[in-house]
Amino acid sequence: MGAWRKTAGVVVIGGGIVGASTAYNLAKRGIKDVVIMEKDLLAQGSTGLSVGGIRQQFSHPANILLSRESVRVFEHFQDEFGVDIGFCRAGYLFLAQHEETWQEFLTSVKTQRQFNVPVEALDPDEIRQRWPYLNCDDIIGGTFGPEDGYADPYLAAMGFADAARKLGVRVEEVTRVTAIRLSGDRVLGVETTRGPISAPVVVNAAGPWAAEVGAMAGLDLPVSPCRRQAFMTQPFDRLPHPVPMIIDQDALFYLRGAAPNLILGMSDPDEPSGFNLNVDREFMERVVEVAVHRAPILEKARMLKGWAGLYEITPDDNPIIGEVPFLKGFFCAVGFSGHGFQHGPAVGRIVSELISRGRTDFDLSPFSFDRFQKTPGRRERRVV
Repeated sequence: MGAWRKTAGVVVIGGGIVGASTAYNLAKRGIKDVVIMEKDLLAQGSTGLSVGGIRQQFSHPANILLSRESVRVFEHFQDEFGVDIGFCRAGYLFLAQHEETWQEFLTSVKTQRQFNVPVEALDPDEIRQRWPYLNCDDIIGGTFGPEDGYADPYLAAMGFADAARKLGVRVEEVTRVTAIRLSGDRVLGVETTRGPISAPVVVNAAGPWAAEVGAMAGLDLPVSPCRRQAFMTQPFDRLPHPVPMIIDQDALFYLRGAAPNLILGMSDPDEPSGFNLNVDREFMERVVEVAVHRAPILEKARMLKGWAGLYEITPDDNPIIGEVPFLKGFFCAVGFSGHGFQHGPAVGRIVSELISRGRTDFDLSPFSFDRFQKTPGRRERRVV
């Protein structure tokens, strides 16, 4: 750690991919007096613990647009950042067991195609032919996005952070923000465990801790942390690699390749809000049971390890992005409900435009801070 500097142009709270991307994009635009404040180490929280999915198959048009832009960054990540993030375009296969889910899939396909997302609607026989290891007896249909896939979230976040450093951004790790300094309706800076920093702009990119940071500024942010557990098998050669990201929407289950291993997990509707990061063996057994039902060959797989990360969930599963209307200089980029990694590149560009230009070409109305006080909008339905 270098000498403590008590001023900055922009303070970014949170050292995951959203914070790192925001800092990098600000520096690219010439705003280099930026400091990233991270309470632990960079990309060790939700970003580093995510399973790295990258998809364009969302139900909400705004999320599709975030994905379209972010995918272009991931495609050329090594060219821009000199880092191979292992972007594997194995595709995303969504499966529907119930008629209501299938009809929602078909509606989403129409929306996705309006934005030039390559996506196929498949019947059970087509799914069996292409992925013969899947049990499709209870499947009505599925959709497949051939340009989707997965990458290493830690390497991507560190690519942004290292590039930001080279452009002059400061990174202060193991430094917790303890208060937001305000004067009336304006931000003045932050207090930290190492000292104060005066700054006219503060960005809340704190992920699952977003509500705590918002409370320091007197805000009630509807963002809740929630545990998501993932598990990795030992090397398993019974499935042809690359294995796509397979999402059984009605079971809230997913499976993806991580050659030579596999990663699998499932959402638990009964999981309470909180910061619990323990791995539950009983839950692992439930996940394995669902996995073996969907792909019976997995009965021969052996588990290697498990881990838990945190989603940051909003009431409509859409993020909050933009400046808080009544608090000048306080910006939010939070509440991604499990999609922060894959949308990080686009969000960093958007927030940097808001700060540097005072506007952006992206329609942020679906992600506005005050939307929850208005007529309920369109929620994101493709969440696991």
